[in-house]
Amino acid sequence: MANTSISLLQTVKQSLQQGRLDNAKAALEQLFLLNINEHEKAETLYLSAVTCRLAKDFQHAIKRIDDLLALRPDYGRAYQEAGYCYLAMGNQQAASSAFFKATQYNPALLTSWQQLLKIYTQFNDHQAKDIAQQQIAYWQGLPAPIRGGYDLMYENNLVDAERVCRQFLQQHKHQPDAMMLLAEIGIQMKVYHDAEFLLESCIALYPDNQRAVSLYVGLLAKLGKHDLIERQVMALPETVQNSTAMQMALANACLGLNKTEQAIRIFNSLLAADPDKPAVWLALGHAHKTAGAAEQAVEAYKQAAHYHPSFGDAYWSLANMKSYRFTNEEISKMQDRAESPSLSVDDKVHLCFALGKAHEDSKQFDASFAYYEKGNALKKATLSFSIERTEQAILQQVDAFPVDVGAPSPKGFPAPDPIFIVGMPRAGSTLIEQILASHSDIDGTMELHNILALASQINTPAMQSQLADQKETQSTFVPYPFAVAHLTHDQRYQLGKAYIEQTRCYREQAPFFIDKMPNNFMHIGLIKQILPNAKIIDARRDPMDCCFSNFKQLFGEGQEFSYSLDDVARYYQAYLSLMDHWHHCYPGDILTVHHEDVLDDLPGQVARILDYIGVPFEEACVAFHQTQRLIKTPSAEQVRQPINRSGQGRWKPYASHLDALTKRFQ
Repeated sequence: MANTSISLLQTVKQSLQQGRLDNAKAALEQLFLLNINEHEKAETLYLSAVTCRLAKDFQHAIKRIDDLLALRPDYGRAYQEAGYCYLAMGNQQAASSAFFKATQYNPALLTSWQQLLKIYTQFNDHQAKDIAQQQIAYWQGLPAPIRGGYDLMYENNLVDAERVCRQFLQQHKHQPDAMMLLAEIGIQMKVYHDAEFLLESCIALYPDNQRAVSLYVGLLAKLGKHDLIERQVMALPETVQNSTAMQMALANACLGLNKTEQAIRIFNSLLAADPDKPAVWLALGHAHKTAGAAEQAVEAYKQAAHYHPSFGDAYWSLANMKSYRFTNEEISKMQDRAESPSLSVDDKVHLCFALGKAHEDSKQFDASFAYYEKGNALKKATLSFSIERTEQAILQQVDAFPVDVGAPSPKGFPAPDPIFIVGMPRAGSTLIEQILASHSDIDGTMELHNILALASQINTPAMQSQLADQKETQSTFVPYPFAVAHLTHDQRYQLGKAYIEQTRCYREQAPFFIDKMPNNFMHIGLIKQILPNAKIIDARRDPMDCCFSNFKQLFGEGQEFSYSLDDVARYYQAYLSLMDHWHHCYPGDILTVHHEDVLDDLPGQVARILDYIGVPFEEACVAFHQTQRLIKTPSAEQVRQPINRSGQGRWKPYASHLDALTKRFQ
């Protein structure tokens, strides 16, 4: 079947190149009869739209494009094809909108920029014309293979994009645009360590390349390396350092380093120079929310929406305050904007989640679920997530750390400092963190990316080369997590030491600190090998409450499993299975804390957790809501209130929509 579909797709492409539309139509008819995968279906719909347009059947072309965008709402070439159709139909306004969207989702579409330039010139839109000219000059200035590689990357064809880029670099070593493209592909593939090395090298070779600096700083932010961002920005020439982009990067780094007042000063300085900066208002709102200044956060988010009325993230940020309640007028405006055909997918996703929360607050649960469902479906369509791949990755952890050889390494780094809180998102981990951070011997930090980075580092050529020296077959690549078994005692020690050193900038002076990255449950085997004395707390919550809370939470990034009820249920089950395995590997070393038990007996559970860590009981941990600290998760407002059960049973009014969960957990 796969060979048949590939052959037919090739026939369509060749027929279109040769102008043989009848042959293309015949092959497409066969393709539509096949049971093809989603990628092939998208390509078939796109080629069908092109065929219809070339045959001057514009209405059918638009229908194919609509079907394609329902499947892939961020497919830039689909919008470009729509633009050509609308131009041919004489609808210049629709064409302009389509070409603009094409460039938003795939900036490498040079012809879309050229079409926009013609339209902007015709209507004397000088500002838009200047932007189009700048973009045309940039993309025309790139080597053709690199422009083609960007096109492939933006259309989510990462494998071919990487192949094209590497072939170019073989002939043009250290070409900066190619290095940056390969780094961007690496970021999308989540090969962060390789991407970081590429961008570091690019900046070292081309220190004046501002685009490379911007990409590097953006990656450091994604990795949570805020201290490096601060040093990088402060080392830039003053003119570059004072740009809005670099000042924003510096302010966000300050937030990550708990320098909240400094971050707020930078945001306010940018807004004093020009208040029409919605993204700065949004960031200022996040800073105030982190510091617990709810009223200032709300006002900042409203200013972001004022200056950008279709800014979906501003409305979602208001909704994500949890305590904020939208007025009927605000809901009506949000609904109108959510239906606007010119709205970007990202803004629509944010608005749908905000409207889901707004209707939930007004107890219109069917309408609420409809918006949550739509927002999740749109978000999922923009991702390449596979729950099957995730389940396989979890099985690999079980295979890589069998029970009989999974004991902690006595030769890892012996520091007892880290307390890892792991588990599902929305499982009560922020509450446990707040309880522990209220203790005088424990520093709270945030969700740190360092373990994920160290896991990625094990797959790098440098580390693999070191491992190869220890294996009989030196050419064999042993991927993480299986490579952990090949680490020497010294390598385990050095990796553990690196974790402690890298996280020091997030700590104060307490002997213990918390790393609240929930996804670290996947890496407990690695943690116990490199940090044998680390404490691990598994935050667990009722599956119905936990899974539904994930489904209605729009995460900043990551947690791709959460955008489908079936995916989140399967992820929860896989998490339980892996945690059972870790408990067998490390009996007595991992403490499971059920959220419901904390609600039932706060003092008793606090005493139990502190006893596990080995610190004396302190009453401040029971009065956790009085602790003043920075909190950077969606649960920030909840944990600043006394213990309550407001989050329990939130799924029940939605029960008729939750068959994917109830069939597994009820």
